[in-house]
Amino acid sequence: MKSKLTSIICITFVLIFLFSVCVGAISAFTKRSAFAESYTSAKAMCVMESGSKRVLASKNCDTKLAMASTTKIMTAITAIESGKNLDSPFTISPKAVGVSGTSLYLRQGEVFTLRDLLYGLMLISGNDASVAIGEYVGGNVTKFVEMMNEKARSIGALNSHFDNTHGLDSKTHYTTAYDLALITSYAMANDTFREIVSCKNTKITNADGKTRYLKNKNKLLSSLVGCNGVKTGFTDDAGRCLVTSCERDGMNVVCVVLNCGPMFEESAQLLNEAFKEYHLVDLTSGYAFKDKLKVEEGEEEYVDIETFGSYCYPLKNSELKKVKYVYDIEKSIEAPVEKGREVGEVKIFIDNDLHFSEKIYTIENVRRNSIFRKLKDLIEQW
Repeated sequence: MKSKLTSIICITFVLIFLFSVCVGAISAFTKRSAFAESYTSAKAMCVMESGSKRVLASKNCDTKLAMASTTKIMTAITAIESGKNLDSPFTISPKAVGVSGTSLYLRQGEVFTLRDLLYGLMLISGNDASVAIGEYVGGNVTKFVEMMNEKARSIGALNSHFDNTHGLDSKTHYTTAYDLALITSYAMANDTFREIVSCKNTKITNADGKTRYLKNKNKLLSSLVGCNGVKTGFTDDAGRCLVTSCERDGMNVVCVVLNCGPMFEESAQLLNEAFKEYHLVDLTSGYAFKDKLKVEEGEEEYVDIETFGSYCYPLKNSELKKVKYVYDIEKSIEAPVEKGREVGEVKIFIDNDLHFSEKIYTIENVRRNSIFRKLKDLIEQW
């Protein structure tokens, strides 16, 4: 009997121990930052602050994957920056009619402006609009796709390759979550692109007066505070893909999820966590450098010196303590002094890593003290 009681007590303690371990593990998981790789169900993810391009969170962000209609981010920014007049009308060719997948249902011979088709491209994801845009801007789609790849390389998206303008599956049509965040951050700096992708509803009218009403497929534009774009996507190979941009308190953050079932819900959570953990800090305000420097043999004893740059960077509160400023300034300068002369440098380090450096300049002229001025000063002193 005693042996049986002892066994029961031991088993009870073991069960209590295992329960406490499980509870602790569950608690640790629920408290874990949304930026932990295991948080998102996406095959790949990247959260990036648009200005600094700092990656705030990632998962498999350098893995090459299909990206479906998020391709159209590159299609749009390539067209916008091509130099073509966005409001010049052009005629839809037979090649842009009947393209498979999501469609604007363009008809041969219809006349639209490039701006109209960009709205059709980005709001309802018209594959036919993407082909029409490629033909008009590039002369033909093949040339336009070359322009897209060239633009990607110039942005720094070196692990991406585009085969088409719409994102339908192709073995050599791919990007990475990091590259797509980089491309989107670049595109969001363009006012026209930003205006289009932030639009919830609009209408476009062809030259014959027929109107199409467009509703943006990006649900987060209406449900997520600060959301200002940008694009949904889906194909069998790519799965559900979403690129979201959000701005709060002057900080713009881009979130990319590739092959993610609950793409709207997880993107919203990732962005909310980003704004909770990070704040955009103007690190140059930490010194706002303005001082005086001694002038040898000058009509003035000192010259005003100043910095002019600005550097904003997303930081956690804990990282603010790791910011350090290092100054290297001449002890004095010999006259004559010209305005805009470099006299030093200030460097900003975060946790011993150099993030920004800025030159210090004189902001006024100082003439050399003449012999007559010296005699006058001597007489006045006597």
